[in-house]
Amino acid sequence: MPVSPAFAFPVLVADIGGTNARFAVVEADGDGFRDLGRTPTAAHSDPVAAIRDFVLPRLATPPRSAVLAVAAPIEGDVIPFTNCPWVLEPRRLVAELGLETVAAMNDFAAQALSLPVLGPADEVAIGSGRRRDGATRVVVGPGTGLGVALLVHAGGTWVPVPGEGGHVSFAPDGAREEAIWHALAEDHGRVCAETVISGGGLVRLETAIRRIDGLAPLDRDPAAVVAAADAGEPSADEALDVFVAALGRFAGDLALLALPHGGVHIAGGIPPRILPRLAAGRFRAAFEDKPPYRDLMAGFATSVMVHPAPALLGLAAWARRPDRFAFDLEGRLWTA
Repeated sequence: MPVSPAFAFPVLVADIGGTNARFAVVEADGDGFRDLGRTPTAAHSDPVAAIRDFVLPRLATPPRSAVLAVAAPIEGDVIPFTNCPWVLEPRRLVAELGLETVAAMNDFAAQALSLPVLGPADEVAIGSGRRRDGATRVVVGPGTGLGVALLVHAGGTWVPVPGEGGHVSFAPDGAREEAIWHALAEDHGRVCAETVISGGGLVRLETAIRRIDGLAPLDRDPAAVVAAADAGEPSADEALDVFVAALGRFAGDLALLALPHGGVHIAGGIPPRILPRLAAGRFRAAFEDKPPYRDLMAGFATSVMVHPAPALLGLAAWARRPDRFAFDLEGRLWTA
């Protein structure tokens, strides 16, 4: 497969997560992208139906190519999503929508593609680390799930490295977290990072804390837990504190793995909503607490991405200038 395909315009770009699918169109080389909005995945039977019912009525000219970021590993011609019942079949998109080319990638690979084109207003720094131009970067983001990707600069080009790091095992820190871990394990079996560091994880943390403290569970969604924490409710407040520390610790583990002198970028739907908590110090303290490498960790920059659609930004950057990036397209590119 070619490393730098040429996409025929207009190019449909999409960021499809477990809860929502967000679409945009790149109408010509050199353009930005036009945001077409988002639709719940539950409102459509599959990606083909979503494009037919939601996207095409918003376009004057049908797309000729599609570049899709999906919350799933890309393996073969039938791609089931991790956190929703959709299945992506790129060959069906080509056949039924008249597309010339379809490319698919992990949703956090798309987030990684955005990093070189983010502007100063698209991020909020957390802590005082330093960023080196042209160095490896990490992006990690809690939302419906927990996504992870690297962006490596080599040979004059950027190389996105997707992964499923959100499913590594979660290790508690201290007696209270150990008790929470046991409560989570009783309900969910294996406790991975995503079990804790995600929207559902925030709810699970509050439920576990209330059980440990002999309190009845509450039927709340992640936004309600955040609101309750901001209002000072003890169980929600502790859940959000544990969430922030766990995110910092996990991001620090990734930094030890990748040595990202270009920075660690925190993405996803939750971090922009809890910026004061992330900036208060608990996140950065957990991030840096990696003896014997505290001094090394203190030098890595961390920031929260506040751009409203970074995955679409990254996909559009690749659609316009695929030669700026290099990654293996075997099994990720389908043509008519």
